[in-house]
Amino acid sequence: MSKDAENELHSNHLVGTTILIMGGIILFFTIISSIHFGAADLSFKAVWEAIFSYNGDDSSHVIVRELRLPRALAAVTVGAALAVAGAIMQGMTRNPLASPSIMGVTAGSSFLIAIAFAIFPAISYTGLISFSFLGAALGTILVFGVSSLSKGGITPVKLALAGSAITSLLSSLSTAIGIRFNVSKDISYWYAGGVSAVQMEQLAYVIPFVLVGLVLAIILSRSISLLSLGEDIAKGLGQNTGLIKFLGTITVLFLTGAAVSIAGMIGFVGLVVPHITRFLVGVDYRWIIPCSAVLGGLLLLIADIASRLINAPFETPVGAVTAIIGVPFFLYLARKEGREL
Repeated sequence: MSKDAENELHSNHLVGTTILIMGGIILFFTIISSIHFGAADLSFKAVWEAIFSYNGDDSSHVIVRELRLPRALAAVTVGAALAVAGAIMQGMTRNPLASPSIMGVTAGSSFLIAIAFAIFPAISYTGLISFSFLGAALGTILVFGVSSLSKGGITPVKLALAGSAITSLLSSLSTAIGIRFNVSKDISYWYAGGVSAVQMEQLAYVIPFVLVGLVLAIILSRSISLLSLGEDIAKGLGQNTGLIKFLGTITVLFLTGAAVSIAGMIGFVGLVVPHITRFLVGVDYRWIIPCSAVLGGLLLLIADIASRLINAPFETPVGAVTAIIGVPFFLYLARKEGREL
């Protein structure tokens, strides 16, 4: 290895370590700030006491524990899950436009959630999570299936086009189901995207799935780094590319299915964050994946705070806030050709 390459590798490791340490610290204080902002005026002292010395007779403590803390934790969890899922998809497909929202994964989850509301109005939350996972799998199968049927096989551009088409189709079908079965109000939350109504009980169901997905992603990180160099290169280095893609897809389904089940369709986090992380730490997914988790959680948490401040005292859907960031970034990436992952 040349001296320049060694210096670059050392620099990337230093930046990655800094992101994980400083990002974690910033994330903690941003969570405190997120709990502070809201319709009820709570001091930082009250927030601190509610977290570390809870008093059930104090109304401000109840607000923090029952409403604002679950909301903040949900934003971090969903942001981390979507960012890591996007990083895995971009690495496996070598497609800079790949993300759960663009590749039809989140639309598939929301589609089956709409079906669940229509057929099982009193469905339990565990049942809703199951439908979300199945929908994520459906969206993935449809996108890759449509892409593979075209002449020349699967390419990054065809994946992006198929993802956009499948997302539009499933979104339209979900809207039709909502109108036909009079459940439009129930599914509108999932399409607006947000974490305002998340309860701690819901997080208790979802967080284990996200943790499993994050652990799998970290385990696969080295293999994804090799796969991102090209399938032939990865095979030449002894990688079982079929198994890596299968496990990577399962990981994406875990992360996306869990995220959509509590927050609905929040777009562009999985697109923007991996690119920012890759710019900062290089192309080694052993750093990209954990750093994407930290930055993704931080981005969605800040977006959730902004959603409360843009039109206070009313709330703007957090999905609209992330779209303001993501759409220009998507258009910028769509114009670039040959970007290396």
